[in-house]
Amino acid sequence: MSGQPPVWPEGSLEKSRELHADLSIGDRQWHQLKTRRDRRAAELLSAALARLVNNGPDTEVVQLTAQALSWLRGELKDPGCPHR
Repeated sequence: MSGQPPVWPEGSLEKSRELHADLSIGDRQWHQLKTRRDRRAAELLSAALARLVNNGPDTEVVQLTAQALSWLRGELKDPGCPHR
């Protein structure tokens, strides 16, 4: 320990993880929510936030944020289920 105060307020990491867990779209929800660009973007932004407060790599935070913005702009969409 360097004696410096933590960068993030106490409890921030746990709260960011809880938020991401709440906003994550599971396999069973994907078909119901796949057209909701806002939901996918929120999931990605919460992942970026969780990585940021967990001192994750900047490149990963930037990639998640960029992908969220692409969903919001309508540049990304669900590719659909693969056909057999």
